[in-house]
Amino acid sequence: MLKNILLSRHNILEAVGKLPECYLFVDTTEQELHYISKVSPLRTYLVSTSQYGVGNRENSNKTPAGVHFIKEKIGKNAPAGRIFKSRIDTGINYDPYTREENLICTRILRLEGLQMGINHGPGIDSYERYIYIHGTNREKDIGTPISHGCVCMKNPDIIELFNIVEENTIVVII
Repeated sequence: MLKNILLSRHNILEAVGKLPECYLFVDTTEQELHYISKVSPLRTYLVSTSQYGVGNRENSNKTPAGVHFIKEKIGKNAPAGRIFKSRIDTGINYDPYTREENLICTRILRLEGLQMGINHGPGIDSYERYIYIHGTNREKDIGTPISHGCVCMKNPDIIELFNIVEENTIVVII
């Protein structure tokens, strides 16, 4: 993991020119998200990335690699399990006894790519692809790839992360 963290540091330096005090690092191989201060992980969460693998192409349903930042935080006061459609609170919580498609629940951290030609620009733009870090109704599946491109978390974990990070926080997906 240290090798990947060091690689993510290099990617951040190339993309933004300086290493932020804290950033998020998503390891798609390990299905983990790390909240990192310089090099040292402060918190680690189990996540689920795309069931189709890593890739940046529009309509690929893959999780986009590279350096991103949190463009928007959505759902601040929503209860755990609240379902969002098109980033709007539906007012409905998911039913834990049904096995629906992976839903967008609880909180949304909407990502925008910082690397032109990699995750920013025509046909590959993470923001236009609606790539999020979000809660899910399929918490039992967290740790295995289940998404259509997003990074899914358990609802208590996304609430905690949402409260820790700010808009503009760097997110590296590798």
